[in-house]
Amino acid sequence: MQHAIHAEPIHLAEAGGPALRAFFALAERWKLRPPEQRTLLGEPPESTYFKWKKQQDGTPSRDVIERISYLLGIWKDLQILFPDPNQADAWVRKPNDAPLFGGRSALDRMLSGNVADLYVVRQYLDAQRGWNG
Repeated sequence: MQHAIHAEPIHLAEAGGPALRAFFALAERWKLRPPEQRTLLGEPPESTYFKWKKQQDGTPSRDVIERISYLLGIWKDLQILFPDPNQADAWVRKPNDAPLFGGRSALDRMLSGNVADLYVVRQYLDAQRGWNG
Protein backbone atom coordinates (compact mmCIF):
# COMPACT_ATOMS: atom_id res chain seq x y z
CA MET A 1 0.00 0.00 0.00
CA GLN A 2 1.35 3.42 -0.90
CA HIS A 3 1.13 6.21 1.57
CA ALA A 4 0.37 9.68 0.31
CA ILE A 5 2.68 12.44 1.36
CA HIS A 6 0.77 15.20 3.05
CA ALA A 7 2.66 18.42 3.45
CA GLU A 8 1.20 21.39 5.19
CA PRO A 9 1.56 24.56 3.14
CA ILE A 10 3.96 27.06 4.61
CA HIS A 11 2.34 30.42 5.13
CA LEU A 12 4.26 33.54 4.14
CA ALA A 13 4.21 34.78 7.72
CA GLU A 14 6.02 31.61 8.82
CA ALA A 15 8.51 31.64 5.94
CA GLY A 16 9.50 35.29 6.27
CA GLY A 17 11.97 35.06 9.13
CA PRO A 18 13.84 31.98 7.93
CA ALA A 19 13.91 33.29 4.34
CA LEU A 20 15.27 36.68 5.38
CA ARG A 21 17.89 35.16 7.69
CA ALA A 22 19.04 32.88 4.88
CA PHE A 23 19.14 35.80 2.44
CA PHE A 24 21.24 38.01 4.71
CA ALA A 25 23.66 35.14 5.40
CA LEU A 26 23.96 34.63 1.64
CA ALA A 27 24.45 38.36 1.11
CA GLU A 28 27.32 38.30 3.57
CA ARG A 29 28.97 35.31 1.84
CA TRP A 30 28.63 37.00 -1.57
CA LYS A 31 29.75 40.37 -0.11
CA LEU A 32 26.67 42.13 -1.46
CA ARG A 33 26.35 45.83 -0.79
CA PRO A 34 23.00 47.13 0.54
CA PRO A 35 21.89 48.52 -2.86
CA GLU A 36 22.64 45.14 -4.46
CA GLN A 37 20.71 43.38 -1.71
CA ARG A 38 17.70 45.64 -2.19
CA THR A 39 17.75 45.07 -5.95
CA LEU A 40 17.88 41.29 -5.53
CA LEU A 41 14.98 41.51 -3.09
CA GLY A 42 12.89 43.44 -5.63
CA GLU A 43 13.51 46.99 -4.36
CA PRO A 44 11.59 46.99 -1.09
CA PRO A 45 11.36 50.44 0.51
CA GLU A 46 14.63 51.38 2.17
CA SER A 47 13.02 51.49 5.62
CA THR A 48 11.57 47.99 5.13
CA TYR A 49 14.91 46.64 3.94
CA PHE A 50 16.76 48.03 6.99
CA LYS A 51 14.05 46.75 9.34
CA TRP A 52 14.36 43.26 7.83
CA LYS A 53 18.14 43.42 8.06
CA LYS A 54 18.14 44.57 11.68
CA GLN A 55 15.42 42.22 12.92
CA GLN A 56 16.24 39.28 10.61
CA ASP A 57 12.49 38.77 10.52
CA GLY A 58 9.40 40.10 8.82
CA THR A 59 6.62 39.22 6.41
CA PRO A 60 8.01 39.71 2.92
CA SER A 61 5.70 39.39 -0.06
CA ARG A 62 5.37 36.28 -2.18
CA ASP A 63 7.61 37.97 -4.78
CA VAL A 64 10.40 38.48 -2.23
CA ILE A 65 10.11 34.88 -1.03
CA GLU A 66 10.32 33.70 -4.65
CA ARG A 67 13.43 35.81 -5.24
CA ILE A 68 15.09 34.45 -2.11
CA SER A 69 14.19 30.92 -3.18
CA TYR A 70 15.95 31.39 -6.54
CA LEU A 71 18.99 32.92 -4.84
CA LEU A 72 19.24 30.03 -2.38
CA GLY A 73 18.96 27.58 -5.28
CA ILE A 74 21.79 29.41 -7.05
CA TRP A 75 23.90 29.22 -3.90
CA LYS A 76 23.15 25.50 -3.53
CA ASP A 77 24.04 24.79 -7.16
CA LEU A 78 27.34 26.61 -6.74
CA GLN A 79 28.17 24.60 -3.63
CA ILE A 80 27.62 21.42 -5.63
CA LEU A 81 29.58 22.60 -8.68
CA PHE A 82 32.60 23.97 -6.79
CA PRO A 83 34.22 21.93 -4.01
CA ASP A 84 35.80 25.07 -2.53
CA PRO A 85 33.10 27.25 -0.87
CA ASN A 86 35.15 30.41 -1.47
CA GLN A 87 35.39 29.61 -5.19
CA ALA A 88 31.64 28.96 -5.26
CA ASP A 89 30.90 32.29 -3.59
CA ALA A 90 33.30 34.19 -5.86
CA TRP A 91 31.71 32.78 -9.05
CA VAL A 92 28.79 35.23 -8.96
CA ARG A 93 31.14 38.21 -9.49
CA LYS A 94 33.45 36.68 -12.11
CA PRO A 95 33.03 37.54 -15.80
CA ASN A 96 31.42 34.66 -17.65
CA ASP A 97 31.74 33.94 -21.37
CA ALA A 98 28.60 31.81 -21.54
CA PRO A 99 26.10 33.34 -24.01
CA LEU A 100 23.65 33.94 -21.15
CA PHE A 101 26.10 36.38 -19.55
CA GLY A 102 27.93 37.85 -22.55
CA GLY A 103 31.20 38.33 -20.68
CA ARG A 104 29.53 39.88 -17.65
CA SER A 105 29.08 38.28 -14.26
CA ALA A 106 26.05 36.34 -13.09
CA LEU A 107 25.55 39.03 -10.46
CA ASP A 108 25.36 41.67 -13.20
CA ARG A 109 22.60 39.62 -14.83
CA MET A 110 20.77 39.14 -11.54
CA LEU A 111 20.98 42.85 -10.73
CA SER A 112 18.73 43.72 -13.66
CA GLY A 113 15.96 43.72 -11.07
CA ASN A 114 13.84 41.17 -12.94
CA VAL A 115 12.88 37.99 -11.14
CA ALA A 116 13.18 36.23 -14.52
CA ASP A 117 16.93 36.87 -14.48
CA LEU A 118 17.25 35.08 -11.16
CA TYR A 119 15.33 32.21 -12.72
CA VAL A 120 17.57 31.96 -15.80
CA VAL A 121 20.75 32.01 -13.71
CA ARG A 122 19.30 29.22 -11.55
CA GLN A 123 18.28 27.30 -14.67
CA TYR A 124 21.77 27.74 -16.17
CA LEU A 125 23.42 26.35 -13.03
CA ASP A 126 20.94 23.48 -12.79
CA ALA A 127 21.90 22.55 -16.37
CA GLN A 128 25.61 22.81 -15.52
CA ARG A 129 25.20 20.26 -12.79
CA GLY A 130 23.07 18.02 -15.01
CA TRP A 131 19.73 18.45 -13.32
CA ASN A 132 16.69 18.51 -15.59
CA GLY A 133 13.94 19.00 -13.04
